[in-house]
Amino acid sequence: MFFTYLRRELRRRRKAALVVASGLALGIALVIVVSSVSTGMSRAQDKVLESLYGLGTDMTVTKAAAAPGSGGGRPKFEFDAKGDDDATQSSDRVMVQGFQTLAASTVSRIGGQNGVAGAVGGLSLNVMKVDGQFKRGEFKQQEGAGQGGRSGPGGGGGGQPQGEVRGGGASFDVNSYTVYGTDVTEQALGPLTSSKITKGRTFKTSETDAKVAVVDSAYAKEKKLDVGKTVTVHGTTFTIVGVSTADSGDAAANLYVPLKQAQSLADAKDKVTTVYVKAADSQQIDQVKSTIQKNVSGTTVTTSADLADTVSGSLSTASDLASGVGKWLSIAVLVAAFLVAGLLTSSAVSRRVREFGTLKALGWKSGRVTRQVVGEALVNGLLGGVLGIGVGLAGAYVVTAISPTLTAQLGSSGGGMGGGMGGGMGGGMGGGRFMGGPGGAGASKTLDIALTAPVSLSVILLAVGLAVAGGLIAGAFGGWRASRLRPADALRRVE
Repeated sequence: MFFTYLRRELRRRRKAALVVASGLALGIALVIVVSSVSTGMSRAQDKVLESLYGLGTDMTVTKAAAAPGSGGGRPKFEFDAKGDDDATQSSDRVMVQGFQTLAASTVSRIGGQNGVAGAVGGLSLNVMKVDGQFKRGEFKQQEGAGQGGRSGPGGGGGGQPQGEVRGGGASFDVNSYTVYGTDVTEQALGPLTSSKITKGRTFKTSETDAKVAVVDSAYAKEKKLDVGKTVTVHGTTFTIVGVSTADSGDAAANLYVPLKQAQSLADAKDKVTTVYVKAADSQQIDQVKSTIQKNVSGTTVTTSADLADTVSGSLSTASDLASGVGKWLSIAVLVAAFLVAGLLTSSAVSRRVREFGTLKALGWKSGRVTRQVVGEALVNGLLGGVLGIGVGLAGAYVVTAISPTLTAQLGSSGGGMGGGMGGGMGGGMGGGRFMGGPGGAGASKTLDIALTAPVSLSVILLAVGLAVAGGLIAGAFGGWRASRLRPADALRRVE
């Protein structure tokens, strides 16, 4: 009897049911879209952080910042004098990024701390190579100079040729690129884990001191490098065994070599710049950070949450809008939808006063009438949930199909890898030396991230829950109104 009456009433009041369901559907759809976009923002931010940290890395440990003025100074480029002044000159310098290193033993100390599941060290280098040549100027004798170098009536010049040197100078090309020394025996952590080997292979665990390298695909394309070719870094020739492509579109380094080789290039034996740490429990990252800071002095610990605070650009702006404005807008629309559904249901009960009065006169209890109204409202809520899920999924699909590009600018906080140092050169030339300076450790990097809007099962379940809640709230309004009706008063009214 309940379901028969319910089906008949919903069919008879299709328009009113559709209005209530549409209001709820709008609010539910907005919640789905905002939730899916927020999830997409979170994943996009994770991609940005992985490009610096590497997949699976929860925090990085670096040497504490040195006092101002105690840095390693600027690189010097010295060129030898050669018999042929026009000969090409070449010089390069390998510098540790940030000029700050930790002892390699620090890796095992950190790995032994409570809550640490794994720790691996890496050495980030910046290589600056200067190629070019000095050109000899040509002596031009002044017009009118006489024989023997005397010029003019006074015969001045003391017998020396009179004229000037023209032309000459120097032309140098500066090439700056990054090299990262990775521990080939522990390849589960570090920046290389955020890249995929698209050609060739990765390092073998036995290649701890081998002269092999993996090159980033963008750098390989620029320099026309490929598997099997060689690349020379500071006089050491490496054979390229693989080409990697960063998942986020921007690799942490141009070239990856075994850690021991990187230490040899930079004359930094048993030194690392960064320790990549994986926590045993992702919920205890802050506690692990405190433990490391307490037990390993002279270090700076940076977690992914710390680095996330430095993300700026349109990704950060959109994330703030999605989590702030979007959340409150969804709540406001849901509250409005619930109120409208409740008021419409209550209004519908008012128009059915004679109907409910007659049912009560025929023996229906107030509770049965209330259940009937709540049942109708609940069905309307579920119908709104179905419509809302459909509209929400369509909206999320549109966002994913369009994939708007967001930019994320991330300035190094002094802890994690800076994602490649600036290649700009400063200083001047003099005394046979070329002075330059790399970008500092705080150099920023900009990534372009395609936004997606993935819809998870939890969001669908949330939508169903909201649909049921909306139906119950609307039914509560109408049921309360219906329970207060008295048969005698109801039969005196004409609909």
